[in-house]
Amino acid sequence: MDLFDYVRETSKEKESPLAARLRPTTLDEVVGQQHIIGKDKLLYRAIKADKLGSIIFYGPPGTGKTTLAKVIANTTSAEFKQINATVAGKKDMEVVVKEAKDLLGMYQKKTILFVDEIHRFNKGQQDYLLPFVEDGTLILIGATTENPYFEVNGALISRSSIFELKPLEKEDIKTLLLRAVNDEKKGMGTFHADITEEALDFLADIAGGDARNALNAIELGVLTTERSEDGKIHITLDVAAECIQKRAVRYDKTGDNHYDTISAFIKSMRGSDPDAAVYYLAKMLYAGEDVKFIARRIMICASEDVGNADPMALTVAVSASQAVERIGMPESQIILSQAASYVACAPKSNAACNAIFEAMESVRTVRTTVPTHLQDAHYKGSAKLGHGIGYKYAHDYPNHYVDQQYLPDEIAGSSFYRPGDLGYEKEIKSHLEEIRK
Repeated sequence: MDLFDYVRETSKEKESPLAARLRPTTLDEVVGQQHIIGKDKLLYRAIKADKLGSIIFYGPPGTGKTTLAKVIANTTSAEFKQINATVAGKKDMEVVVKEAKDLLGMYQKKTILFVDEIHRFNKGQQDYLLPFVEDGTLILIGATTENPYFEVNGALISRSSIFELKPLEKEDIKTLLLRAVNDEKKGMGTFHADITEEALDFLADIAGGDARNALNAIELGVLTTERSEDGKIHITLDVAAECIQKRAVRYDKTGDNHYDTISAFIKSMRGSDPDAAVYYLAKMLYAGEDVKFIARRIMICASEDVGNADPMALTVAVSASQAVERIGMPESQIILSQAASYVACAPKSNAACNAIFEAMESVRTVRTTVPTHLQDAHYKGSAKLGHGIGYKYAHDYPNHYVDQQYLPDEIAGSSFYRPGDLGYEKEIKSHLEEIRK
């Protein structure tokens, strides 16, 4: 490293974004991802023992993929090389491979190659790495936000361990934010700032598991907020909301407000108020609620509160649920709005809902036996026991209906499903009355 390189690296350490400066250098400093780096986990033991094989880190942005690679770089005795697939080409890989071969041949020293955004490499570029991973010239660490089983060469996948990183928990984000505010060496402790609990909760919640997003916001807040009369920089809820460019909505995804809002959403659909339903939907989406959770609630309401009064309600809700999983935000808000407003406007009936609850109670309290004429006559020896004898095949009778007992003798005459008088269920009720005359 010459003088210019030294100056450049020193300057980069001071001027780089907070999220980069705050990156841990040891495993014990890493926050979150305990499902893969807990002290009893394989990856933790492999890093500690410096016995890594090729691995691929897969997960959303800001969850620590590059961080873990940097930790490995600081703990391994192997040579550590890093390239980014968005800008690197085959020539860059050829240089790394040549150096790796020289190190292995002369010093028996292994080389770890970290490829960030590995899914950006085309098939040919990925194929180039394969023989060197296979013969041990390189230990590959790949990082990707895309599903590696779709985006990474199958041969590389088969020679690597896949570790999926999850969005950081809210408490993990809060830990990082407090570290950022108070750490004088890596963080912004020398600015003598503090952050209110309300602002901390808001940033941790709105970050959606992305540590980089939260750290960028706190850095902006500290750098742009004027000091108060006490000489300190106070990061309040208003400051936090402004820095992340999103108005603070009083909405805690694990607290009372979460349950109050989803309750109001469901009750608005049940109460046939599409305006209120869409409003509460917007409030949840704005606050970062999981779209899959919202879709599940719409599906439940479509069956519980609409039921057979409009059978299409469940179809719309299920289609919406599948669509939001494939599409994601922001377009999913349109799909959810369509489903919620449809369910809200649909005629209502809870007859099917009541039917299953009453039937379950009957099953719980009354011991019954399937009537003999309904029992299976095809199983070995069943016919000789009289099973199925006397059964009337409905399609052999007018209107494909014949009066016949289907309920067990013990509860014969019981009624569970009682269709209402709205929507399609009115037709169901009329049909049943007609054929039962």
